[in-house]
Amino acid sequence: MAAAVLLGLLALLIRLIVNSRFADFAVVRHYLFNRSILVGLRNTLVISVLAQMVGITLGVTLSVMRLSKNPVLSVTSWLYIWFFRGTPVLVQLLFWFNAVPQVFKTFAVSVPFTHIVLYQKPMVLFMTSFMAALLGLGLNEGAYMAEIVRAAIISVDEGQTEAAQALGMRSGLIMRRVVLPQAMRVIIPPTGNEFISMLKTSSLASVVLYGELLRRASDIYSTNLRVVELLLDASIWYLVLTSIATIGQYYLERRFARGASRELPLTPLQRIRRNLVPGRPWFRVLR
Repeated sequence: MAAAVLLGLLALLIRLIVNSRFADFAVVRHYLFNRSILVGLRNTLVISVLAQMVGITLGVTLSVMRLSKNPVLSVTSWLYIWFFRGTPVLVQLLFWFNAVPQVFKTFAVSVPFTHIVLYQKPMVLFMTSFMAALLGLGLNEGAYMAEIVRAAIISVDEGQTEAAQALGMRSGLIMRRVVLPQAMRVIIPPTGNEFISMLKTSSLASVVLYGELLRRASDIYSTNLRVVELLLDASIWYLVLTSIATIGQYYLERRFARGASRELPLTPLQRIRRNLVPGRPWFRVLR
């Protein structure tokens, strides 16, 4: 009965939306696969994946530093997390794009303690919209991932570490081969959520002129004034990306759940097949 009521309300909502004619769905279909929109979709995916990779790498490093007995490493990690979690990501994006080129005039990579310069470029040319978006999103994500990884490492029983030490394993090897593999069951669910959030947060990169999905949509509706239709197109593609990421997260969690439970949870397809078997509650309701 509850399912029937919910389906009825959903059908009513869809009918109200369609009858309201707040948008021309012919225009929505026309621009859904527009080349500019698809380029924006690709850019959104690229910046989200790269920023998440930067965040995961920083998160693992910062979490290990935070748990270190060395006070310098621990305090440095704490200050990083405090700063990047305490300031809005939008401010950080604007800072990287506008303030950094004014403070640092040149970006150079050189061999330490020598005059050998491997790469040099004016900061104005180096700090492109893509680089500002990558640094802003990636460094901010690193602060959140650090807390996720730290909590996962703490959740691993200390007896595992003591047993590895008794076998003569060094601390770095213990972290890579014993602690982190067991912590993955705790890391994956919030990391998947963070990546889904990153797909949507990447829309903030439009303020630094990066051509992601929302920026491409706004460029189009600024000329044809079809604001609602283009926003619907962007929303549809965001839903597609987040849906794919959600499915991937589910199966990744299911894989790392092996060994933690005697029986793996059913996949959505297995649940559908089970409910379609005659004799299940669904068929008894139909009869």
